Amino acid sequence: MLLALMAGPAHAHDAPHDERLPTIGPAPDFSLVSQDGEPVSLHDFRGKVVAVAFIYTYCTDVCPMLTAHMASVQEKLGSTFGSKIVFVSITVDPERDTPDVLKAYAQNFGADLKGWSFLTGDPAVVHEVGRKYGVIAKKAANGDVDHTLLTSLVDPNGILRVQYLGVRFDLEEFRDDLVSLLDESK
Repeated sequence: MLLALMAGPAHAHDAPHDERLPTIGPAPDFSLVSQDGEPVSLHDFRGKVVAVAFIYTYCTDVCPMLTAHMASVQEKLGSTFGSKIVFVSITVDPERDTPDVLKAYAQNFGADLKGWSFLTGDPAVVHEVGRKYGVIAKKAANGDVDHTLLTSLVDPNGILRVQYLGVRFDLEEFRDDLVSLLDESK
């Protein structure tokens, strides 16, 4: 819990539904490796709304819950998912979460990999990406990773707009925020 409080740029939104979502600033770019072993950067998704989450596959509590929540929202987005709205899940445990491990994890949750990338990379680079998003991760002796659970929304212009702290945020609001950012760009 202390890590969540020290996270940094977490800004939950409290804008009324008829107002634009806040602007936090330029979203930190990254260049990591996907579940297919391909290079992926945030810039690759310019023109789309991006939800960026931080998870790890060996997690037994909140990460699977967050991934399952995102999978349910994926279904509710219909044809906009993949074509206009994408999800990115970045591991906080790159030493164990290889592309193959991430691919199996994604398939286990029914992630549509046409619109959802699961990313890993060099541990120092992954750690720095997390830090730039306000995620702090610390590996325990038993291999578990205590980390800030933060999901960020990036608009089609690469601007960080909203960050949800934890896993208990309202999924309808999350879906509505994704669609709102898409509508803003029209």
